[in-house]
Amino acid sequence: VNGLDEGTTIHFHGIRLPLAMDGVPGLTQDAVPPGGSFAYDFDLPDAGTFWYHPHANSAEQVGRGLYGALVVEERDPPRVDKDIVWVLDDWRLNEQAQLMPFGHRHDESHAGRLGNIATVNGDPDPVLQLRAGERVRLRLVNAANARVFALTFEGHAPTIVACDGQPCTPYQPNGGQIVIGPAQRVDAIFDASGDPGARFRVIDGYYEQQRYQLADIVYDAAAPIRENPLDARIALPVNPLPAPDVAHAVRQEVVLAGGAMFGMGMNMNPDMGGGHGMHHQQMPTMGMDIDLEAMVKRGRFWAINGVDAGHDSIPEPMMRVDLGRTVVLAMHNHTEWDHPMHLHGHSFRVMTHNGHALDREEWRDTVLLAPHDTAEVAFVADNPGTWMFHCHILEHQMSGMTTVVEVG
Repeated sequence: VNGLDEGTTIHFHGIRLPLAMDGVPGLTQDAVPPGGSFAYDFDLPDAGTFWYHPHANSAEQVGRGLYGALVVEERDPPRVDKDIVWVLDDWRLNEQAQLMPFGHRHDESHAGRLGNIATVNGDPDPVLQLRAGERVRLRLVNAANARVFALTFEGHAPTIVACDGQPCTPYQPNGGQIVIGPAQRVDAIFDASGDPGARFRVIDGYYEQQRYQLADIVYDAAAPIRENPLDARIALPVNPLPAPDVAHAVRQEVVLAGGAMFGMGMNMNPDMGGGHGMHHQQMPTMGMDIDLEAMVKRGRFWAINGVDAGHDSIPEPMMRVDLGRTVVLAMHNHTEWDHPMHLHGHSFRVMTHNGHALDREEWRDTVLLAPHDTAEVAFVADNPGTWMFHCHILEHQMSGMTTVVEVG
């Protein structure tokens, strides 16, 4: 039921559901008008950590907090003492602690709307209360418009057991730092190995020279609940995902272009209507030209394979693929900014990152590409319909970095 004064929808992010339930206005349904209602009705094929959010005026509606976590429990979960959900977000507040206005061109053409206050479950001073000896499952959901988090849990060694709701081969993240881009989720399991009464910090260190303490870890003074770590599996039962047939896959190159400082040191002035640092020329990108000045006049800053589309237009499909065929998306980030790329209706296996094959099996619905990164992902196109594929930095999505994939 829509109690807003503008249209909205619900997109159940990461759930492999029917197209009509995907919540994309103009593509899968009309936006639900103020005072209107829409019944979402679908089965849950996968256990895991998911979330939901609107796909109408996304940057502002999500940016104002219209979202939530969605946990689908395993029939045979690993044994833990605590199962905790942390929804991560940031907020851009003025000195009166009010949200600052949305819709800045600087955000659209640069890193997106980065806040000045970070929260966990809406709390700016979160505390993770533990008792020595406990085993903890921590479900991290990044609901921020644009912020990438890179969390270090001082004094602890979390093991990642799922990415974007899909179980993975358990592994220790590089340097103990869990990196989680906008819309991504990570399930981690760790043992509370600190002493009774101990305190530790959770540090976010993704952005250079902007390290800060996100949360406290505080131990109860009580004696440990067990002397030795729990002797039980941590690997999660797998979900029924179809295995890609990479040898017979359809390959699609995906070139991400645009944004401030795109190509030859080009600098886009966010206040321009043309000129002021814009070169009036086309920028060749693997055979695909984009006219940045023309894009900016349309309120666009980003393009996928030379095509810019936003929240108010549905482009022609980037690709059409037969139902049941395996697809490899080969993504190339030719920009100076991060892009967490999200495919609706499917989960994909991450095959390579910057030319190197992953040493583990990892399934996702959102893959984070840092500036100039490449990644290859593979999936079976087993869900019929026309599905959105876009950057989940919501200011990027709404200002050009959106396309669709047609299956069927």
